[in-house]
Amino acid sequence: MRRIGVYPGTFDPFTNGHLDLVVRSRSLFDHVIIAIAPNLDKAPLFSPKERLEMVQEALQTTTEVTVELFDGLLVDFVRARRAQAIIRGLRAVSDFEYELQIALMNRKLADRIETIFLMPSEEYTYLSSTIIKTVASYHGAIDAFVPPGVARRLKERFGAAR
Repeated sequence: MRRIGVYPGTFDPFTNGHLDLVVRSRSLFDHVIIAIAPNLDKAPLFSPKERLEMVQEALQTTTEVTVELFDGLLVDFVRARRAQAIIRGLRAVSDFEYELQIALMNRKLADRIETIFLMPSEEYTYLSSTIIKTVASYHGAIDAFVPPGVARRLKERFGAAR
């Protein structure tokens, strides 16, 4: 049986921290599906289609990774893809409380689907999409924090430096 993991997120935008988790997940799974979700609690900067394109571009040389949009319950998406696990990143203790609640609910809804928590590489522990958007909005240097295609789109979205 192929081991399939689903890495869900809003990915608005996709960062090098996300990329790090995808690459590291490939050592645990035969195939990883990046599941791009709407976030009803936030107003995304990029449309779902734009986020899909950015993630696909960032992962074009990574094998056995696919990118899909989804809406609805994550466990239904995971079941439909015949995946065994949900992959989640934990940067800090503050992430754990929220992620634990979600993982326990997912277990109640689908007890055969595991949640795997991965910590990012040290160089990405402080990185978040929100921080990246804030830096980009003030025309700060973001190239070291996101894949090139993401940096280009952020610069286009926020205009040229002042």
